[in-house]
Amino acid sequence: MDKFIVNIIHRPEMVPEYAEKVTGHGKEEDIGREALLTESLDIFKFQQETAHKNGLKTTIHMTYASLFNEEAIRIAKEDHEKYGDEIALSLLGLPCEQFREKYKTKDFCIWMFSIEDKKSIVDDVFGKFYDIFGFYPESTGSYYMDAELTNYIKEKYPTVKCAIATCWEEGPKAYHTCNNSWYTLFDGGPWNPWIPSKENTHAPAANEQEDSGIVAIPHLSRDLLACYDGNGSNFGTHPQNVLRGMIYDTKTWEFPYLYNIIDQYRALGQYNNGYAYNMMFVGPGWLNKMGRWEAPYELLKKSYEDGMAYYGKLKKEGVLDDMTMAEFADYYRQKKTYTEPECALWKDILYGSDKQLFWYCDPYMRACVNIDQGGAIVDLRPYAAKLKWEVGIGTKHVQDASYPFLIQEKYRAGYFTHYAGEGTVRSAKLTYKGEEVDLCLCRTKAHFSEKDMGDGKKKRILTLDPVDIEFYDLTLKLQTRVIFAEGSSDIQIERTILEMSDPSAKVELNEYMVACYGTTEYPEDMAGITLTCTKDGEEKSISYEYKCREEELEGAQSVSAVIPAIETKVSMRTDKGSAKGYVREGYAFSPMFTLGYSAEVSDKEVVSTWLNLEKAN
Repeated sequence: MDKFIVNIIHRPEMVPEYAEKVTGHGKEEDIGREALLTESLDIFKFQQETAHKNGLKTTIHMTYASLFNEEAIRIAKEDHEKYGDEIALSLLGLPCEQFREKYKTKDFCIWMFSIEDKKSIVDDVFGKFYDIFGFYPESTGSYYMDAELTNYIKEKYPTVKCAIATCWEEGPKAYHTCNNSWYTLFDGGPWNPWIPSKENTHAPAANEQEDSGIVAIPHLSRDLLACYDGNGSNFGTHPQNVLRGMIYDTKTWEFPYLYNIIDQYRALGQYNNGYAYNMMFVGPGWLNKMGRWEAPYELLKKSYEDGMAYYGKLKKEGVLDDMTMAEFADYYRQKKTYTEPECALWKDILYGSDKQLFWYCDPYMRACVNIDQGGAIVDLRPYAAKLKWEVGIGTKHVQDASYPFLIQEKYRAGYFTHYAGEGTVRSAKLTYKGEEVDLCLCRTKAHFSEKDMGDGKKKRILTLDPVDIEFYDLTLKLQTRVIFAEGSSDIQIERTILEMSDPSAKVELNEYMVACYGTTEYPEDMAGITLTCTKDGEEKSISYEYKCREEELEGAQSVSAVIPAIETKVSMRTDKGSAKGYVREGYAFSPMFTLGYSAEVSDKEVVSTWLNLEKAN
């Protein structure tokens, strides 16, 4: 039977983000201001009461600041006894007079501290929690938790089994829409729960040896299309996201979009063996009495009440199961295997278009297939590398915790480029008598299915509706299937020529991948990348020097690129034995590389090409 689970997480954040400036009305900063602490606590009580009124239990993420507040502690204990709420510990909400006095800093993002300070802060916060409650928490979290932090917590405090560990697509797009001031960059992680590897939080563990020991959940359930195309902070199941995005009826203050997101997450059960998940992680800062952004307090309050009422309604109908984080971690461990992927065929629920994206995530990759571009892969993260990416003061990445991409159409142009050069994308071109058509221009729809592989694992198959391609004196109908074989680190793309107006015609099929690496819009140094065509021990290679060179090999068994900077090897192979494999070097204005195969294909022919990811030591 399908199961839809929600985690509702509240935190008594005594000094909420933004709220001190609002409450202080231009006075000199004072994070101990009585009005600030009182209002924050009142909001937390309102949130708890609203959830309980709708028959929902919560996970209470006690902040460091709240551990010095007797009323916050009393509420947590009482709600735990009365409603079964879990008392957990947040690594957000660090700022308070005691914290600033000890650490002499205004930093509050746990992942940005030095590893020495991370450990010291964790010990302080966990120790204070134990002194008050007499036990260590089973759940914790932040906007992001790097692997070193997670590993330390699990080793030192083994009771922890669940953590909020990343915020989906909180990268350059969100940074730009926060006036270039919100230095939280962690694109490239899963959008739904996963078991993080010990090496990198974003990359799911492939087996018990890689298992960090916790179940991770994302900070907020985002709109997997609107959030990808635009700023994630405007599109999610946090009511403030919907208000910030102005996606509500300004006259009636109704929120149909919020319910549509929740319902679309419910629908993901059909792609994930009947399991669907949603979460809401809500601090008090956005509900202050002075209002927030464009919204008055009355609207903020109503949005929260309406959201909780919808979850309550679903629970009464028997289609929703509210769990604490610790309960969910136990369920997830029982329900999911390491290699089982997370799949989401997501449709546009905001703009009224027919656009679809398919998201796929497993221990080897995260991929996005754009159905509106003929099934092109427009985002690809090589988790197979399990890239060790230390974050915080004293590391190479003080703020940027993103998992690097090989393909990312928003930061590296995709198919639709402005000028010379190429953007990153995995697609195909068809050529006939000098005319060329790229499948990125062929909008279509997709259908999801599964096929048993005989070993307890399955193939996840995305079948696209056929597209009609018209040349000057030839038309053909082509169908694409994108196939993910569980546990394989492969993406198979199958093209079938269903019919041609001239059955004797020959058309050139060019399967290609334009790629690079990085975490932002800005280019990285491509020197050190090696491009290779291989056949029966014969190799033709290019060491990247921005010289526009190309190598090709008839009947190549593979074409590949090794990218030492992200310890990744990406390769392609095909079942079309006569196909010509090629590799192409970019240039400074277009710092990409291209892997591909080209071959003549005929009516009714079926050709498959595989893209493979692996770690390059």
